[in-house]
Amino acid sequence: MPFWHPANLIATCGGVGRLPVAPGTWGSLAALPFAWLIAAEWGPVGLGIAALAALLAGIWAAGEIEARGGLKDPGHIVIDEVAGQWLALAPVAPDPIVYLVGFLAFRLFDIVKPWPARLVERRLPGGAGVMLDDMVAGLYAGIVTYLVARAME
Repeated sequence: MPFWHPANLIATCGGVGRLPVAPGTWGSLAALPFAWLIAAEWGPVGLGIAALAALLAGIWAAGEIEARGGLKDPGHIVIDEVAGQWLALAPVAPDPIVYLVGFLAFRLFDIVKPWPARLVERRLPGGAGVMLDDMVAGLYAGIVTYLVARAME
């Protein structure tokens, strides 16, 4: 699939997923400044809506990449990390320390894949399977991030 195909641009977040070594971490890092801007302008609801939009676009894009490439959840798809990272940060106001906690918590849960994330990843086909395990990780990370932010108040 050509680089400029909309599914490729969405799935790789403009090519971020093609960076060498740990593309998921790069995708999560790339999500942070956009999360800050969205949350600063539209608050938690705006960031939650952005996460939902990324989820829906990602289901389509990841499904296209999987179907055309014949691989299940290839590493260069990072829109799932963006959507999950945004979900993890949605319950808190932009703050460097809290966003760092949210980033680390999301990466941990995305890698470990606690129940039901691994089950979702294995059982759901196509783009839904690619995206929804990261949304579970984002939900868990969002809870941790929220609790840390409240403790810092």
